[in-house]
Amino acid sequence: MHTGRAPTRAVLTTALGVTRATAGAVAAELEALGLIRVDAHPGAAAGSQGRPSHRLEVAEDGPVVLAAQVHADGYRAALVGLGGRIVATAPGCETVEADPAKVLGSVVEAGADLLRATGLRCVGAGLAVPAAVAEPEGLALNPMHVDWPAGSPVREIFAERVRAAGIEGPAFAANDVNLAALAEHRHGAGRGARHLLCVATGHRGVGGALVLDGRLHTGSSGLALEVGHLTVNPEGRPCHCGSRGCLDVEADPLALLTAAGRDPGPELSLLQQANDLIRAHHAEDPAVRAATEALIDRLGLGLAGLVNILNPDRIILGGLHRTLLDTDPDRLSAVVADRSLWGRSGGVPILPCTLDHNSLVGAAELAWQPVLDDPLTALAGV
Repeated sequence: MHTGRAPTRAVLTTALGVTRATAGAVAAELEALGLIRVDAHPGAAAGSQGRPSHRLEVAEDGPVVLAAQVHADGYRAALVGLGGRIVATAPGCETVEADPAKVLGSVVEAGADLLRATGLRCVGAGLAVPAAVAEPEGLALNPMHVDWPAGSPVREIFAERVRAAGIEGPAFAANDVNLAALAEHRHGAGRGARHLLCVATGHRGVGGALVLDGRLHTGSSGLALEVGHLTVNPEGRPCHCGSRGCLDVEADPLALLTAAGRDPGPELSLLQQANDLIRAHHAEDPAVRAATEALIDRLGLGLAGLVNILNPDRIILGGLHRTLLDTDPDRLSAVVADRSLWGRSGGVPILPCTLDHNSLVGAAELAWQPVLDDPLTALAGV
């Protein structure tokens, strides 16, 4: 139901490998918990044969989770229902203060306001942050694009603010691109992929994530796939990690604006400025076209290295990288194919991410996971 793969009780019966009676009992339990609605009067589809099946739908007035995202240019809160459906959002703030407790307190309060306004039941909370989050402590180790202390205990702070706001259910935190990949795998461009590689640049920097057989691969302590620190231009810009020419500083919005000879302005996010520049001027402005081609080549070089190491069956690109792909898909595919062994043997599909606010939806996935694993237990105390 959560991923849209069981629209009827007959499909649910097949998916679970159980009898119709058992599938009916499962559907009835989920309906009693307020998670789904079961059509009481099933009708056969046009041209179909056999017994009509009850349709199953996510309950529109069912429980939600609080999803929060912090990025270099602000933060946003949302309520997300089962199925990855964004029910309500609070206007994003454009200022991120140096105190993570203050920022997370503000974003949780924005979410609490949404809950009060909608009257919906909340069963958990999830947070996406622009930093590697070390497990099991939930520490933001390298919040390079927000002015937070390294090692900030973001999960603990977020959980405290959630409890202080009177919001029930567990609280989680993870890296924003990891969560974007998880959301896309369940609800977007990554559906059906067994080895999904996601690379994205949002407001600053570049991140990556790998989903293997439906589960995020986060490494031994949550720090896997820091793809932003692959070297793609050895003589390039200094990177905050101490190296030079990393993807993080060679293929993000600021790199595009700088290469095109544009000074970023304060009125819009760097991501929007970079996207607008490509869409409006790529065809007519040689400097913008050259900058776009340079970033595509650097991105392709990084992707080729990842293809050689990881052998994914699909690549999805988000943020500015999605715009680069849309602008010249043939060039990007050619760079990846020319520089990777597996690319030459048949190619890897490279697709744009399709979800709006996929990191927010991914943060919600964290909070929904206990319910998906054991709904009776997870919802007993909230």
